[in-house]
Amino acid sequence: FSGNAWSLDPTVKLLQDNPCLTEFIASVLALPEPSASILSFTLRLAGILAASENRFQHLQQEKLLVRLFGRDGPLNSAVWEDASVRSGWVEGVHSMMHHQPALHFLCNGGGIDVIFTLQGDPSLFVASAASQLLVHMLTLSVESETTKPLSTKDCDWPACAQMIIKRIEDSLQSSSASHIEQSLKLLTSLFGSCRATWTEVLWLGIAKQIESFLTEETVQAQHMLANLLLNMAWSPVFCDTEGSFWALVTSALEHLTPVQAGPLAVGILRLYKCPQDVRIQALTVLLQPMDCILRAASQPLEYAGLLDESVSDPITVESLLSSKSSCASLLCQTLAHLEELLSLICLPVDLPYTSLLRFLMTILQFCNGFLSPASPLGSTISRILINCFRVQRSALDVLAALSERKGCDMLIGSLFDVLLAYLESPNTSPTVLKKTFQATSKWLVRLQELSCSNSQWQQTEKILQDVFLVLQKRLCSPCWEVRDSSLEFLTVLIKCLRDQDEFRQSLLSSEVPRLTENLLEDPESYVRASAVTAVGHLAFITYFAPESPVIGNQYNKENTVAKLQEILSTDPEGFPRRAVISIFTKWLRQGCTGQLEDTEKFVSRVIQTVEHDLDWEVRLGGLELVEVFCSQTICQLGLPKCPYAPVSSAVTSSIHQNESLQIFCRAKLFSFLFQSLCDCDKPVGQRACDILLGLRGNFYPISTLKDSQGTGGSPAGHGIAWLQRTLRQGSLAQNFPTDGGNGVDFQDPESMMLALGTIDLEELHDELNKSSDHVEKSPQSLLQDILATVGTIEENEADCY
Repeated sequence: FSGNAWSLDPTVKLLQDNPCLTEFIASVLALPEPSASILSFTLRLAGILAASENRFQHLQQEKLLVRLFGRDGPLNSAVWEDASVRSGWVEGVHSMMHHQPALHFLCNGGGIDVIFTLQGDPSLFVASAASQLLVHMLTLSVESETTKPLSTKDCDWPACAQMIIKRIEDSLQSSSASHIEQSLKLLTSLFGSCRATWTEVLWLGIAKQIESFLTEETVQAQHMLANLLLNMAWSPVFCDTEGSFWALVTSALEHLTPVQAGPLAVGILRLYKCPQDVRIQALTVLLQPMDCILRAASQPLEYAGLLDESVSDPITVESLLSSKSSCASLLCQTLAHLEELLSLICLPVDLPYTSLLRFLMTILQFCNGFLSPASPLGSTISRILINCFRVQRSALDVLAALSERKGCDMLIGSLFDVLLAYLESPNTSPTVLKKTFQATSKWLVRLQELSCSNSQWQQTEKILQDVFLVLQKRLCSPCWEVRDSSLEFLTVLIKCLRDQDEFRQSLLSSEVPRLTENLLEDPESYVRASAVTAVGHLAFITYFAPESPVIGNQYNKENTVAKLQEILSTDPEGFPRRAVISIFTKWLRQGCTGQLEDTEKFVSRVIQTVEHDLDWEVRLGGLELVEVFCSQTICQLGLPKCPYAPVSSAVTSSIHQNESLQIFCRAKLFSFLFQSLCDCDKPVGQRACDILLGLRGNFYPISTLKDSQGTGGSPAGHGIAWLQRTLRQGSLAQNFPTDGGNGVDFQDPESMMLALGTIDLEELHDELNKSSDHVEKSPQSLLQDILATVGTIEENEADCY
């Protein structure tokens, strides 16, 4: 509703021209027991309308706003028990809070008390919306009602702001944990959204009370402080200050538990403006679980300088890792934070990458039972982590991210020992195996880069052979998820490494290509689709490479193409068919379908299959294939390289133009394109129209287009006129003829040239791009649609907003 252009009109004219709006609100208020959904919608509607000061005054004069949002409104009725009504009330108030009259209306009417109460609402959506509303009101009050900048020495808060701040201060000093938590949430939201200097004035009034929460054991508010301090640290008001704020951050890192301090530490490490001593302290907090794991596994530390002093008691971290209930959670949190840092393009802090890799390998070995440490702590952690899928997945995610960082080369042999152990183990779950494949592919790319620079060919060759041996077994797994992940892994490897001789030789000397082709007949459609994609990429090595890396190519290109075409025409599931058309398009883009004549026949066969497919995504893929073919054909015949760019008649060669037009007609492109204009799925029609507009731009220079608009009295002209009438029916057109019926010969170049110049493709384009509400856009029609929807779905009275 609020997205309509007419609702943005700030004048009262909107209400005067559309009396149905106020009539609707009044009629709802007149109902003795309005339904919750209708009342919720009415509250939202009134709030949107009252966002303009002029419309607000008009609704006030009609006594509508006080009956909706005042004490005598829904607040004191039974319908207030419905969460959708409370949500509508909060959102309505939020919508109107754009001017001082609305602010005063709510403050003077006791609305502040209602909103503070709603912060503790049992509905999380209502509670969150109430908190956001208070932030908005406080900001509006200070920024619209202050005449001079607020300072710490002379602070004169506006009346509404003063009411809100007083309630915040009282809540923070209360003995109610819920009130403290609500105020901390409000402050967190405020400091996260408002960067004005007056926020420092507010903070100085409550800083001592916030600081006390770190040390008072009677108040359990510590878990809320990390987000609050982080939002403040991102604000220029606080990050540039010396002393008190950063001292509080340091105190929080010391006093919060490792689980509570972790998010604060990683947030601090993402900051570029931060005192160096605070950054080191945050890094130490983040690395403490890593330090503990490596010590438990009796691994030598290479980053001892960072952990000369622990921020918190090491015994606390050890006790958490020794507990079954907290070990996995702490490690997963630490791993997630490390992955977050590694995802940054530029890190503000140097991580100890070698030690981090050793930590990840240790964790993974703990989880699969391949490491039996001698220390009591290590034995305890190892027992807890055996087959812990959560930790395995998290560690493998970090391992994949770490592959892009320098400094881990010395451990790469040991790393592949760990990865291969996971790939080979029958105890590796399908989800963990998928993550292992992803990490392995990343590190294989890294390995190739290293082998190119330092001539470690033998190590690379041995690892590749071991990987393909494991892959052969996994491709034969009885679990379809494993077969599917294995095919996806193979596809990624081919994409990244197909230009490397060692990779091609290792792959083609294994059984992987044969097993992959066998999976084209897998009973699972997901696996067949992945097999199609893998076979399609495998073809770049087996068929389309300039020279085969193995003597006596054993792979039959025609046989594979025939298999894929059979899948395209006969597979009962959509996923494999979509994969085939995607691969065919990729081959065409890469110029792998042979000479122009062979490509023409190939494209013709494909589109004759695709045009009858029941899956609209397959038909859309067919149009993408056609678009690529048209672009390549026009470029090959000497027309401009820019696809579908209109050209002047001086540049266009009529011989090449006729030749390309004949090729398109022989390939039966036009019957597919014009038929697609009437497709029942709009994206298909839109894509076909775009392609035809592009073709017309090539065949008809702008200067000659107007001269071609008449169809004349020829038989072809009558057929084109019929075609235009049929196309205007869109998806309602029945039995679209593609065989020359009704005088239209889609394989006749002259007829198709006439069709491109005559048919109003712009009109069709506009029609296809119209939104569903193009017939009538008005407040009344929208209200009727909404009410009709609410009235017909009794069992699902979902809020239409």
